[in-house]
Amino acid sequence: YDVEADGFSLDDKRDPVDENDLPDVRDQWATYLSGKKKKQFADRTAKAFVVPKEEIAENGYDLSINRYKEIVHEEVHYDPPKVILRRLKELEKEIANDLKELEAMLG
Repeated sequence: YDVEADGFSLDDKRDPVDENDLPDVRDQWATYLSGKKKKQFADRTAKAFVVPKEEIAENGYDLSINRYKEIVHEEVHYDPPKVILRRLKELEKEIANDLKELEAMLG
């Protein structure tokens, strides 16, 4: 299980916070132990998943989540540079016009 929050702040005060994965950890563990929905634990992009013992042994019993969790990288779409430059020029014109208006107000 990829626990990201334990219900307490990360500073030295450890104050209670709203983010808490532990109830879901308990629920996922109970589901796993019940033997139901075993397929849901095969998805290594999910928060809870199962890794075969053999694979853990092959990795020197390293239990770091990042060794086993698959991260899905989403492609980020950027506008072409010419479009970005055009927008920047339009913004500069708007700013220049606003500055002229302000100067006129100030006299």
